[in-house]
Amino acid sequence: MEKIGIAVIGAGVIGRRHVQEIARNESCRLVAIADPSPGSASYAASLSVPLYADYRELLKHERIDAAILCTPNHTHLEVGLAFIERKIPVLMEKPVADDLESANALADASKEAGVAMLVGHHRRHNPVVRAAKEAVASGKIGTLVMANIMCLLYKPDDYFNVPWRRQPGGGPILINLIHEIDLLRFICGEIVSVQAVSSNKVRGFDVEDSAACTLRLANGALANISLSDTTATPWGWDTAAGEDRELFAYRPVPTHFFAGTNGAVTMPDLTMWSYQGAKGRDQPIHDARLAVPEENTYANQLEHFVDVVRGSVRPVIDGHDAARTLAATLAVEESARLGRLIELNVT
Repeated sequence: MEKIGIAVIGAGVIGRRHVQEIARNESCRLVAIADPSPGSASYAASLSVPLYADYRELLKHERIDAAILCTPNHTHLEVGLAFIERKIPVLMEKPVADDLESANALADASKEAGVAMLVGHHRRHNPVVRAAKEAVASGKIGTLVMANIMCLLYKPDDYFNVPWRRQPGGGPILINLIHEIDLLRFICGEIVSVQAVSSNKVRGFDVEDSAACTLRLANGALANISLSDTTATPWGWDTAAGEDRELFAYRPVPTHFFAGTNGAVTMPDLTMWSYQGAKGRDQPIHDARLAVPEENTYANQLEHFVDVVRGSVRPVIDGHDAARTLAATLAVEESARLGRLIELNVT
């Protein structure tokens, strides 16, 4: 079978990660890169592929089967539409867009044109996440009652040398929390309301550095998420899951907790907790590990994208699904700003 020819638009950190995975994958090949930054020329030359400063020039001169779009969030609508209009399937990095109107416009365009769009919420491709989802959905833990998620990390001072990271929209709500919101939706179901508070107490920038939120799900369960990029802890997915050990120091501790009437499961360690006989706080509760293979989540995502491009599967998260994740994340930001409950339309 002929390899899928892919262009990567945006050669920053995540764009280069996608390039690495393309090089390792036997079902696809890198055709070209588009990126205007000064260091991109030498990078493309090292890969022996053409470089274009503008993605529109790439579209004029290259024949591609698909594209991975890793451009700044505010450009997602413009860039995404350019490829969709040319019937080129895309993997759009998260968030699908920087506002809900643009997200829905992209999702609608993809659907109306019949052009597949996979959104890069890569954790959905992790076997750990899928096992936790099965434990909740199958009723192994009984009726889901509560989810608790910790996203507590420490970003070094030089991370904030980039000006937009100190400004509204550049904080951990839209950068980090959106991952947790998507995991919560994927594993537990739709979010119907959000109540949140935020703080910039530690750094004093114009954007939050910490937030806490309580969410109600459509199935009646509740969830709490603790978020900060100023805390010295191991309790964050990036360090605990080990998906990218070159960027994040690996420390396997539980960070996600899902509790039901018959038991509980934690991630990423996949410990199942349950009573063996009578239930009660005076009874011993037992633990057991769910066994799943350790896999490269980004490689799984790329393999899924290849299948999407070939038309053999539907995207595990398309534009409309990703727009709902964005809506819930923006609701956290809005609730913290206004100091009130925000209800979501999930119909």
